[in-house]
Amino acid sequence: MRTAPTILHLDMDAFFASAEQASKPSLRGKAVVVGGLGPRGVVATASYEARVFGVNSAMPMAQARRRAPNAAYLVPRFGFYRLISEQVMGLLRALSPLVEPLSLDEAFVDLEAGGAAWDAESARLTGERLRADIRAVTGLTGSVGLAASKMIAKIASERAKPDGLVLIEPGTERTLLGPLSVRTLPGVGPATGDHLRRAGITTVDEIAEAGEDELVRLVGKAHGHGLYAMALAHDERPVVAERETKSVSVEDTYDVDIHDRVRVGLEVQRLADRCVRRLRAAGLSGRTIVLKVRRYDFSTLTRSETLRGPTDDPGVVREAASRLLDSVDTTGGVRLLGVGVSGLADYTQEDLFAQAAGEPDLLEDEDTEVERGEEPAAPVERRWPAGHDVHHAGFGHGWVQGSGLGRVTVRFERPEDSRPGRVRTFRTDDLELEPAEPLPLVARGSGESPGVVMPLVGRGPDEGLAESLSSVARGPDDPAVAVAPLESRGPDEPPVEPMSSAGPGLDDSQGESLQSVVRGSGVGPVAPTPWAVPGSGVS
Repeated sequence: MRTAPTILHLDMDAFFASAEQASKPSLRGKAVVVGGLGPRGVVATASYEARVFGVNSAMPMAQARRRAPNAAYLVPRFGFYRLISEQVMGLLRALSPLVEPLSLDEAFVDLEAGGAAWDAESARLTGERLRADIRAVTGLTGSVGLAASKMIAKIASERAKPDGLVLIEPGTERTLLGPLSVRTLPGVGPATGDHLRRAGITTVDEIAEAGEDELVRLVGKAHGHGLYAMALAHDERPVVAERETKSVSVEDTYDVDIHDRVRVGLEVQRLADRCVRRLRAAGLSGRTIVLKVRRYDFSTLTRSETLRGPTDDPGVVREAASRLLDSVDTTGGVRLLGVGVSGLADYTQEDLFAQAAGEPDLLEDEDTEVERGEEPAAPVERRWPAGHDVHHAGFGHGWVQGSGLGRVTVRFERPEDSRPGRVRTFRTDDLELEPAEPLPLVARGSGESPGVVMPLVGRGPDEGLAESLSSVARGPDDPAVAVAPLESRGPDEPPVEPMSSAGPGLDDSQGESLQSVVRGSGVGPVAPTPWAVPGSGVS
């Protein structure tokens, strides 16, 4: 156990919502909710102003709208958030070579390994400088926890929210943990918490008093030993700088359950192709093909098949996924489908299956079309996701407040503006209105290092829209409006790899289709929402 609080845990405050408020002057100080806007969407992040109304992450979006009907509801801009995250992670890596990112907005840092801190005072000063640097570089705030172990540092950062710093001195951990709920400990979710409560154990002190043998009897050997150690504040886990990607996958959640078996098969084929595109974008191949099916009754089935060697052949992945689907009963309807590849390698075994050798590589054809920039044969209606950036030839840079019935409402403002911008409504096919790249939250000064502040440009506003919060980027040929393949793991589940390469997201339990134009059937035109009506007195 360390004798100094040199493990730092950083957690950006309401990251997605705060980034949206920083980039949109009209939303500063207002309730902002970011998530899937489809009928089955859920909240990804809510601003602190929205949390006053009881809106929280993972809440169904319909429930959030009932609690905060006047909040701004926006589609996530993961490409934008990722660029801000890269700025923050750059600041962390300047402190130490041992930085362990947990998601876009959260990371552990071993300050001792980088010589940035060696005792409580130096750790506190480093934490305060980091918070100031994050604000200067991104315009956002982050909360910092400092302790001698990862578990306590994370608890400290939770106590520091929002925009604070809490340092837990070594030797005081048991006093801190004792009265806290058992749910405070990592791995104790609703099911385990209820099981312990029925046994009369509700606090961390009561876990320690129960003893290791009793915990093993209650929750099993592996979980019991770990739970007892954590209750005694024993956490020897090191900060790990690199995490190996163990799987790549995609999944779609459908607004209406699919009953047609033929369409289910076609969806699986499409998902297999998208999954292979991600594999190739990451320079990987894999041996194990995984199919995930969530049925109408929320029961979830997972099937897998391990090949003789790693592949990134779309024909092989499609065939394997189809064989796996044959073993699944989809009677009654399907609400979610996913295809993943695990057992990853950085090479491909040639001629894995003879039956796939003669198939054309459809992915290469698709990539070629994208590179040529060919227009589709039939006109496609342009989508305008709520919250995404646009540029108008006459009015300049703005963002979409809403769209529907052939109209799109735009507020024209920039991050550096001190007052809310003006609102205009256009036809969705207005040729003077185009999607735009996000603007940087903080402009780069002439004396700043180019390696620290990175302008938030270079990616289209839809890039990464349906991507998990992971290191494996979405292929450039994925559709701009897609369904988030983001899988949430319950706190009681073992630490298995999700269907995408890492991180929480927006599937049935953490999000849905990121199609901002869907507001439910029977809803009229999307006019400026109450928080954006010109002349309403709301700024």
